[in-house]
Amino acid sequence: MSGRHEAWFDEEAGPLVRSYAVTGGRTRSAAVGLDMITLVVAMRSAAECVTMDPEYAQIIRLCQRPLSVAEVAARVDLPLPVVKVLLGDLIEDGHMLYRTATVADPVTERPNKHVLQAVLDGIRKL
Repeated sequence: MSGRHEAWFDEEAGPLVRSYAVTGGRTRSAAVGLDMITLVVAMRSAAECVTMDPEYAQIIRLCQRPLSVAEVAARVDLPLPVVKVLLGDLIEDGHMLYRTATVADPVTERPNKHVLQAVLDGIRKL
């Protein structure tokens, strides 16, 4: 009988929350299409995010300087699709700015070595 009332969390790990619960069941953001190397930066200070949900506030605090979507996902320890939804929400609400990477002409330009290194670093952090 005591098994019914056992807590569903691990003391060391904290509460277990499925990723879809963080996004309200959404798997994509309707606002923007973000890829792993899209840069995002907060438009609000860390102090202004105290009333936000914890995941949103954490992203705002991290993005006081530009970071790639992959870097944000690695640092908040959430799956990339979840972070894309959260970032999309923040962008749509005017809390974040984003800038997509420019696409080089594959015939005339070689890929930028710095961009490729940033992508590789982001993937390694996942």
